[in-house]
Amino acid sequence: MDIKTQLNEALKTAMKSGDEVRKRTVRMALAAIKQAEVDRQTTLDDAAVLGILQKEIKIRREALDEARLANRPDLAAEAEAEIAVLQAFLPQALSPDELHALVQAAIAEVGATSPADMGKVMKVLMPKVAGRVPGDQVSQAVRESLQK
Repeated sequence: MDIKTQLNEALKTAMKSGDEVRKRTVRMALAAIKQAEVDRQTTLDDAAVLGILQKEIKIRREALDEARLANRPDLAAEAEAEIAVLQAFLPQALSPDELHALVQAAIAEVGATSPADMGKVMKVLMPKVAGRVPGDQVSQAVRESLQK
């Protein structure tokens, strides 16, 4: 079952059970996916949907940080709940060791020797880790490996 179907099923379940946080969060995610499909004038595949879900999680993490700075525990709790709902639709995250192994394999595949080759490594690596590790962590791991 693809991710959009899972989201639609989760929305139906949340509506039946009266889970307002889950219902609201899944609706926002589906709206973001639908907007991206309209903008691109195509149906998104699972990789693109995962990217949108990660973007939505990132937005909520930023909101969580801002809520904590503003001393608003109510908004922080809301953002944490939304993040938990969205993370349920992402595949299992990679451990640091798994990420390091994939980075080393990608470096060997493209023959990268310096930080100048980072773009080549990222191009090969990102499709393999899509939805499983945030892009900033991937780039940091690649940068560290190439600087050694």
